[in-house]
Amino acid sequence: MAHWSIVNAPSLSPTQLWVAGARPRTLPAAIAPVLAGTGAAAFADSFVWWKALLALGVSLALQIGVNYANDYSDGIKGTDDDRVGPLRLVGSGLVPARSVKRAALLFLAIGAALGFALAATTTWWLLLVGVAAIAAAWTYTGGPSPYGYRALGEISVFVFFGLVAVLGTAYVQIEDFTWLALAAAIGVGALACAILVVNNLRDIPTDSVTGKRTLAVVMGDLNTRRFFTVLLLVALGALIWASVFTAWALLGLIAVPFAVRARQAVASGSRAMALVPVLRDTGLAELAYAAGLALGLFIGA
Repeated sequence: MAHWSIVNAPSLSPTQLWVAGARPRTLPAAIAPVLAGTGAAAFADSFVWWKALLALGVSLALQIGVNYANDYSDGIKGTDDDRVGPLRLVGSGLVPARSVKRAALLFLAIGAALGFALAATTTWWLLLVGVAAIAAAWTYTGGPSPYGYRALGEISVFVFFGLVAVLGTAYVQIEDFTWLALAAAIGVGALACAILVVNNLRDIPTDSVTGKRTLAVVMGDLNTRRFFTVLLLVALGALIWASVFTAWALLGLIAVPFAVRARQAVASGSRAMALVPVLRDTGLAELAYAAGLALGLFIGA
């Protein structure tokens, strides 16, 4: 059983258990792309507030859905039986697997319904993107051949919580592609990847034992730490690209203190529970990056 759940779980109410299982520290990865995409739409003089809210609902529902889905799938596979880090509902034995599965399907369904509304008011081909996103959410650790166990998790996060989420948010408002939106998508996607990299870096010892071949397991500890730095540099490069359109985009640099603190911890060799605060800082870096960028694009429009 996970160390975190042994120490803290008995004092949690049922509501607190479900909130913990939703993994709140990952939610910046759902909010950030909508902020960045909406900023790109505003710069194109195409801000549509209700579509932005619908996109936020889709993103949050899918993020929570995939978190519960991963909890369920990893739990029934035994991957979370002996882990270091925040609470897992199924792995800790505190919530029945079937209940977590139902919660995952519920949130994925909510995301699908909100996505249908966006497609209906924009273009129907967006339904194909939604189907792909939901399939990716479930098969990350679920199904007979989960791609998250084959070192493909970071690619999926970059695609769906970077490219798809940012470009999709911008597209439903602008109804066109822009290079500025692509720059924002690359930056946000790189930071979303960085969150997963830290998570998988922390779990290398237990994932190696259980056969979960994440990218961190394949690359090894040192190269994973280097990769984290590379992702931060990619995000910085994308912000500089965005600043070509308007210097106000550089407001995204408000993320630097969080990113620097996270990198220092990763580069210094922090392990196990010491990496949990790094997840928080990386999530805050992504959120600050997107918020600063969006504000800059609104101002510079």
